[in-house]
Formats: sequence, structure tokens, C-alpha cells
Amino acid sequence: MNLSSSMSKPIPNAIPSTEAERKLASALRKRWIYILPAAFITYSLAYLDRANYGFGAAAGLAETLHITGAQSSLLGALFFLGYFLFQIPGARLARTQSARWLVFTALVTWGSLAALTGIIRHFWLLAIDRFLLGTAESVILPSMILLLSRWFTREERSRANSILILGNPVTVLWMSIITGYLIQAVGWQKTFIIEGIPSILWAILWILFMRDKPAEAPWIESDAAQHLEEKLAAEQVALEPVKSLKQAMLRPDVILLSIQYFCWSLGVYGFVLWLPTIVHMGSSLSMGQTGLLSSLPYLAGIVAMLFVSWLSDKSLKREALVWPFLLIAGFSLMGSFLLADKSFAASFVCLVIAGGGMYAPYGPFFAIIPERLPKNVATEILGVINGCGALGAFVGSYLVGLLQSLTGSSRASFLLMSVAVILSALILLALPKQPQYRNELIKS
Repeated sequence: MNLSSSMSKPIPNAIPSTEAERKLASALRKRWIYILPAAFITYSLAYLDRANYGFGAAAGLAETLHITGAQSSLLGALFFLGYFLFQIPGARLARTQSARWLVFTALVTWGSLAALTGIIRHFWLLAIDRFLLGTAESVILPSMILLLSRWFTREERSRANSILILGNPVTVLWMSIITGYLIQAVGWQKTFIIEGIPSILWAILWILFMRDKPAEAPWIESDAAQHLEEKLAAEQVALEPVKSLKQAMLRPDVILLSIQYFCWSLGVYGFVLWLPTIVHMGSSLSMGQTGLLSSLPYLAGIVAMLFVSWLSDKSLKREALVWPFLLIAGFSLMGSFLLADKSFAASFVCLVIAGGGMYAPYGPFFAIIPERLPKNVATEILGVINGCGALGAFVGSYLVGLLQSLTGSSRASFLLMSVAVILSALILLALPKQPQYRNELIKS
């Protein structure tokens, strides 16, 4: 019996009953061992080298470099400007060239640029370095989502995406603990250098183990690879054809998702970059203790992401598992706004809830586009949406830092982030529904 025709249902939801089915299931389980840990580590390192800037800012980066608070905010935000401008070119490169080699190049480049952040002493050179760091990292998310879409089926995609994006809160969690104490031990500049090196070393392991497609991987049996690629091809047939990128960009669902992700990212990245400063100012703790406290919202985010991604793949619901958590996060940030000058403890509890709510829906969110658009445009559209998120992150990281600097309080920052996240939840409610017949085709 040919293994590729032995099963009509997705492996993760089926109970293998024959020897051929058990062999196929065993072969396909290797994807979760080889692909997802590599994707997770890569995205973790990308997040390490973008999010540690907030700790440098809290540790006195502006004073060391003799720059203003506004200039420090600009340095934090310039990363996202470079990230935004190169989203679509990066996504097109990932689709038309080898995503595997593109990620390898980006790892080496951003690791070097991140280490330079701790060496450069002049503001404008540092501004260029931060912009180029964003440019190097701009290819990562589209490339990784593209790779996962070539390795995991619809019934697995939310969990696969969540494990990838868990690199975000998991990294910020351990980084919040380690970076705080590392800065205390060696200073923020040496910390940046130390934390830039792992990306360069990981690039070697990445290129050795990752492959662009199942048929190219030496560790998966050829029949299992063929079965998987046939299943993924069948899912593409169920999608409504889109002739061009321009046609896809003008679709109402793509426009709404782009605006929605702008607002969501404004809140998230304002939160990530400036949480250590907000906690440090509100609690008057040491940098080490600030790092420990700052890790708690990300712990809540990890737990929430795992649960929501599992529920999303089990129910095949996407949008319905995104907006409620964003609404909870937005109102929790509003609670922090109201409580910031009254009780730090109560305000911080709201921040923990907000962190869980903002991170929970990433898995189902990034499963929406591959299920609405065919592969000839899906990667570029992911780049468009992620680019809008990067623009939101630029606005959020700059304005939150600027408001913090101008007012000397976190209240205005909380208000800005809460309004943006609440708006992102409400926009998603207006998203056009997928045609029912298309959903039925994909399920069959």
C-alpha cells in the first residue's frame, strides 16, 4: 500500500489503525521535533535582540550616551521603521528564493548589528545601526510563517504558529530575569554585546538542520513527505484564486487585518519596550528585581497562548478566539491607567492580565491569512500585515517612551496602549466571514 493514499484524515486528529498508518504518523511526528524547535529558537533570538533595548533604556542608556529622552525613544522606535520598510521585499524573497538561506543570512546580520549596539557611542551611528537591525529582522516572521505553512496542515497551523511566536514571551520572560542581573554585573553595553553573539552561532545549526520543503528533508521518509505535500496542495485547491498582489491588498479582509494589527502592535510593543522602565519607575526596585517582576506578564502570555492555540486547532475557529482576549487586554491596560498613581500593586496586576490577553491570540491570528488566501500571494500579504504591525510598533514604542519622558508618569502611556488594543479588538468584529463552502472544502 502506498502510504500517501493510506489516510484521508489529518494525522494529528486520527487514530492510526494499520501498520502503514502508524508508520506514517510516526514519520510526520518528526516535524514537531525538527522544525518547531528550530523555528522557536530562531524567533526567540530575534526577539532577544530587539527587546533588550528596553532594559538598556531603563539602565541609563540615555545618560551614558548623553542623549535626551526623546532621542532614546527614537532609537527604540527606529528598529521598527527598518522592519516596516522591508516587509514586502523580504516576504517576496522568502517566497521566490530559499527561505532557509534567507533566515541564515538574517541571523548572522542581526546578531552582528545587535552586538554593535553595545559598542557604538555616537547617536546617529547608533540610529543607523538600530534601523539596519530592523531591516535584517524584517524577513523573519514572513519567512517562518511561510516555512510552517509548508510543513503543517490547517488542523495543526495554530499550534505551530503559537510555538513559533512563543519565542516572543518566553524570550522576554527569561531575558527579563537574566538581562536585569547581567546589566547589574557588567553594564548595559557589554550585555548587548553578549546577547548578540548567540544569533551568529545559531545560524550554523539552522542551516544544517532546516529545509525549505518536506521533500528536501533527509530525516522524513519520502512517502510521508509526499503525503504531507499532497494534503497541503489539496488545501490550496479549496482557496478562492487571487490573480495578483494588488488584488489581494485591496480585499476588505486584508485592509481590516492590516489596520487591526497596526493597533494591536502599537499596544504590544509599547508594552514590551517600556515595561522595564514603567516597573522600575513605579516600584523603585533594583534592575535585577525589576527584571524578575517584568517577567510575570510574559508568563501569563505563555500559558494563554498554549491554551488558545490548542482550542483554535480543536475547533478550527480563528477570529472568534482573537478579539475577546484583546478586549480583555485593552480594558486591563485601562485599569492600569486608572490605578497607576494610586497603587502600583493593583496597577501591576492589571499589567499581568494585559500581557496574557495581548499574547493569547497570536496562534489563531497568523492562521487566518493562509486559510483565506492562496500561496501565490499569502506570504506577501503576511508581509503587508506584519509591516503594518511594525509601523504600529514604531508609533507605539516612540510615543510610549516619549510620553513617559515628558510626563514622568506611566498613566498617559497606559491610556494610549489601552485605546489601541481595544480598537484592535473592535476592528476584528467587522472582518468579513469566510464563505462557508470554502470552509467545508478545507475540512474535507
